Amino acid sequence: MKHLKYSLLLYSCATVALLSCGRQTSSEPQTAGDSLAFKYSTLLSITEHDGYAVADIQNPWKPGKLLHRYVLVPRHHGDRLPDSGQNQEPVPVIPDGTVIEVPIQRAAVFTTVHCALLTGFGLGDRIVGVADSKYIKIPYIHEQIEKGRIVDCGNGLNPVVEKIMDVKPDVIMLSPFENSGGYGKTEEIGIPLIECAEYMETSPLARAEWMRFYGLLFGVSEKADSLFHVVDSSYTALKRRAAEAGEGCSVIIDKVVGSVWYMPGGHSTIGQMVKDAGGRYPWAADTQSGSLALPFETVLERGGDSDVWMLRYSSDHEWDYRELLSGHRGYNHLKAFREKNVYGCNVEQSLFYEETPFHPDYLLNDFIQILHPDIIGLPSLRYYKKLKE
Repeated sequence: MKHLKYSLLLYSCATVALLSCGRQTSSEPQTAGDSLAFKYSTLLSITEHDGYAVADIQNPWKPGKLLHRYVLVPRHHGDRLPDSGQNQEPVPVIPDGTVIEVPIQRAAVFTTVHCALLTGFGLGDRIVGVADSKYIKIPYIHEQIEKGRIVDCGNGLNPVVEKIMDVKPDVIMLSPFENSGGYGKTEEIGIPLIECAEYMETSPLARAEWMRFYGLLFGVSEKADSLFHVVDSSYTALKRRAAEAGEGCSVIIDKVVGSVWYMPGGHSTIGQMVKDAGGRYPWAADTQSGSLALPFETVLERGGDSDVWMLRYSSDHEWDYRELLSGHRGYNHLKAFREKNVYGCNVEQSLFYEETPFHPDYLLNDFIQILHPDIIGLPSLRYYKKLKE
């Protein structure tokens, strides 16, 4: 990524001309550039060319197809136009794709996890709009909303586009979904959409590695690379410790919602984390990277004898076994419920959604402690607590 930062300087004059005279785009094949090495990500690739970079996001639901192509060009900061003459740098011809001027200065961020990442980068002042603010548990965001420096654009699935346009963001950051039918009016107002698809990666570190992409977009590549190195080292050390401890407990994840138990697929980030923690997971062989919609009877038959049950819930207070059982009477047939070996994560009273996507080492620490109760010396549980009787 250092090469691109140099390009931002080397080709600033070319970019001024590019932005003044209109971008030259081409659907012709581009000459080979320098690929940035990603250690884990399977959905993201970035290639640097002279004066621009191309970021390709693979479609996680249609293998072999692109979800989105972004062309990153240096931002024009209002410098004077270069003198005309034969020595002027040629304007680069860029490929077709969504053009993003970097570094991004103003962003409407529709996900709490990306709000947390940007504030963690020290870039909270670049967030000018959010969606679904009631679900964002970041004090800085709410302080800025009260001061009128950040605008709540309403429901993320159907935002108030007039509010988005009023704050003039460079980009809108949002999460894509399979068969969503598009983004409605949001994609009709001419503001580039950054499709944040890292949640569809098949390993926790692959998902976390996307912070390097966001660091590049916002001009903090060195900080993002350094942070990812810390996360990678911490996660790998924890994984090694779990492997040295041998096989851990068997576990089932989450709970019934409505009439369906949404169990993480074997190739989901949670499924991979159970494996990295040394746990035994009844759906480990499953190849889905999302969740499995299962009837309770299937869970009971396949995972009812699991040693541990780890679930997430949303409440203004901590649950006990009585409250858990009130959600589904069949829970008392689960071994972990009967033996009082259930761990709950109250997402209202923790920063689970804000932290874990880009700090999976925090969550792996919890998993290892729960699935290897004999391991000592690890930091205290951060998200999960054993349910009170």
